[in-house]
Amino acid sequence: MQTYDVVIIGSGPAGLAVAYPLREAGKKIAIIENDLWGGTCPNRGCDPKKLLMRGVEVKKAAEAMFDHGVSGQLSLDWPQLMAFKKAYTDNVPQSTEAGLAQAGIDRYEGEASFVDPHTIAIDQIQIRGEKIVVATGQRPAVLDIVGKEFLRSSTDFLALAEIPQDILFIGGGYITFELAVIAQAAGAKVQILHHNDQPLKGFDPEFTADLVAYFRTQGIVFHLNTTSKEIRKVESDYLIETDHGPLRTKLVIGATGRIPNTESLNLTQTAVDFDQHGIFVDDHLRTKEPHIYGIGDVLAKDVPKLTPVASFEAAYVADAIMGDQAAIDYPVIPTVVFGHLKLARIGVSERVLQEQAAQYHSEVIDLATWYTYRRLNDPQAQIKLVYDNEDKLAAVTILATIADEVINDFVYHLGAQVSAEQLKKVIFAYPTPSSDLTALL
Repeated sequence: MQTYDVVIIGSGPAGLAVAYPLREAGKKIAIIENDLWGGTCPNRGCDPKKLLMRGVEVKKAAEAMFDHGVSGQLSLDWPQLMAFKKAYTDNVPQSTEAGLAQAGIDRYEGEASFVDPHTIAIDQIQIRGEKIVVATGQRPAVLDIVGKEFLRSSTDFLALAEIPQDILFIGGGYITFELAVIAQAAGAKVQILHHNDQPLKGFDPEFTADLVAYFRTQGIVFHLNTTSKEIRKVESDYLIETDHGPLRTKLVIGATGRIPNTESLNLTQTAVDFDQHGIFVDDHLRTKEPHIYGIGDVLAKDVPKLTPVASFEAAYVADAIMGDQAAIDYPVIPTVVFGHLKLARIGVSERVLQEQAAQYHSEVIDLATWYTYRRLNDPQAQIKLVYDNEDKLAAVTILATIADEVINDFVYHLGAQVSAEQLKKVIFAYPTPSSDLTALL
């Protein structure tokens, strides 16, 4: 039986970010993957989604300038856009495995299952790890209703050879919003069905309402406070029975959350504690088996389950395995709903802001008249700055076509704790979104 200093289960961004620094430090490393080398993000997640979104951004940016010096009609060519995506994603598994091989990291393909706290079986092979890192990520949840076999997932959407003439999304999270934007720009009639009146939980409800209102002007139909009860195939269509009547469509995408990949791990052969939300770890990312760490989306945690967060945790664990580490200290984490009009936030969570409303106050600034947004013809642009009772900036929410760029400027202020006074001594390139920062603070 092969014995390794560290065995890593999962080859996504988290697993890779542990493997490489430990190998460079001279550790004997094995990594196990049961699906595509590279994991969800580059193969069927954030990276391919953003590649498709690029076509949307170009189309919508041109439309914003119609009658302002730009003329003509643009349309998305779905097969060509998919070919653009595939030119990137098709190379990910091979290049990922090749990189691991070049680094001298042993690779195993198959389902990893604990035999005991130090021994892992991969099909008929068993290996042993002095340290083990679980980085198996998540997968789309399947809504438990009659006809659930007709549901397709975000993975299926990102592999569509053609866009159907209409698509219905069940769920009101960021995955639905992002895929709906792509589908609508590609020519599909889009419906979004959500069980309550607050989609995009975790984002500012006022700005979320503004985003929904804008998408309605683009032709996206929302069915809020609506619960799906059954899906039936009717000729070439699907009929979704809801508590407000039937809805008909050509394709149903279920985007009702994601679930951790823990079932096949056979964690009951260890003392690792877990539930339906994921694996529990302490503030050193250790499980109840001190030599077994958990990182990334497989964890049950309050911080956002995002690729850069997983990579941050991976770097922490790599350092911890090579020596003593203080408890993990997460920085402020920006979150973004991508689209041609983007919603981004950073800082104290919306849950805390609502539960402790008396401790905070805010101001909303209409950015549409600012030069940066006039240049982009972005009439929806606005920002909300939230302050605590000492007038210290606590959270920021931005609704704008460039919200993803602008929110990163606030990482320096809120995360790196660069004061407003220090920022006012910085000369930014002008005119750029960053050059607005000193005027906002």
